Amino acid sequence: MNMNAVIFDMDGLLIDSEPFWTKAERMVFSSVGVDLSDSLCEKTASMTTREVTEFWYELFPWKQKSIEAVENDVIDCVDELIKKDGRPMAGVMELLDDFHKKQYRIGLSTNSPFRLIASVMEKLDIGHYFHSISSSEHVESGKPDPAVYLSTLTKLQVDASKCIAFEDSVSGVLAAKSAGIKAVVVPPRHDFDNPKYEVADIKLRSLSEFNLNCLTMA
Repeated sequence: MNMNAVIFDMDGLLIDSEPFWTKAERMVFSSVGVDLSDSLCEKTASMTTREVTEFWYELFPWKQKSIEAVENDVIDCVDELIKKDGRPMAGVMELLDDFHKKQYRIGLSTNSPFRLIASVMEKLDIGHYFHSISSSEHVESGKPDPAVYLSTLTKLQVDASKCIAFEDSVSGVLAAKSAGIKAVVVPPRHDFDNPKYEVADIKLRSLSEFNLNCLTMA
């Protein structure tokens, strides 16, 4: 298969940031009177920050701050945690270096706000690997809508059929597939055996397991 481009998700795939989002959302939303149950938190896991904030506001409308202010409080908290405690997921550095050496076009498509991308790139020192980045903040809809992937494909000037996407969520896989891109999923460790991830072309336990021979399995 003649691949020449790769697009990565960010949170939970390149950086171990999912616990940061959980901590920030619990702290900020609780401070304005939201009662965060585990079952409802599962529903918000793959949403954009704005979608999450609007979701909780509909259930527990607060008066002391605007929706935008609460959303920004969450992002600020995550940003601080990334800068303080951010660590790459297993295999990230080696895989980026491998694709770079093979002269792949490398892109990023994330539901995270644009300003967090810079913090992750700087913290992990990986910015030099990427030819283009896209945040769902700048497209009409976040994942599972394909818009953020289509944006990155356009910037990379590559065809979807020659690209592969790396994701850690079903919504991300669906976004990539809807854009015509084959998808590799690296599910959270505790959820690896969940059959919902079978929608991906390839499923791995970590990025360390990937090599270009995997593409023949897709």
